[in-house]
Amino acid sequence: MGLSADTAGRPQRIGVFGGAFDPPHNAHVALAKAALAQCGLDVLHVIPTGQAWHKARTLSAPEHRLAMARLAFDTIEGVVVDARELQRTGPTFTIDTLKALQAENPACQLYLFIGADQFATFGQWHKWREILEIAIICIADRTESALTQSQFDVYAPHNHRFFILKLPWMPVSATQIRQMMASGSFTAEEAGKLVPGAVARYISHYQLYRPG
Repeated sequence: MGLSADTAGRPQRIGVFGGAFDPPHNAHVALAKAALAQCGLDVLHVIPTGQAWHKARTLSAPEHRLAMARLAFDTIEGVVVDARELQRTGPTFTIDTLKALQAENPACQLYLFIGADQFATFGQWHKWREILEIAIICIADRTESALTQSQFDVYAPHNHRFFILKLPWMPVSATQIRQMMASGSFTAEEAGKLVPGAVARYISHYQLYRPG
């Protein structure tokens, strides 16, 4: 069951959906739409990651990832593509972004959207306890998710700070798309089945993810 969308007498609901978006794909778009619908958000900030402390690989150039995020999300009413982390120097931490949004909107309630894979390592995040105090953690649960009660028990007595976001199973990942593009076995037309059409055309135009 989604959260009530009744706006009367409640704080503004601001969602935060961060990621490398390298590239943004159809499952990302589905999550954004589900977040808006199921949580009754007033606005969802889609935030491309800056210098991610947990990423071992080098991300594509910030200007490409920002452009692709705008192509993927700008047509969704209620979504704002937010470039703040790309403009920040040094490692990017979620807690800093949440605190900044809270300072800009003191009366709001923040909702942080993460995948089940991210939730599995949430206890290793920088200042995760503070994140739980600031935001409700919304976990995208796809049909074949392996979420278990024991994962939530670790965070007792904060279990009320978690919400399960229901999503259809969509077997697509940015890693898969990058690998297929790099191998040359993936055409722009085929990419259009996994990423928004405008993103597929952008990748093709700039020859992203090609070796060399």
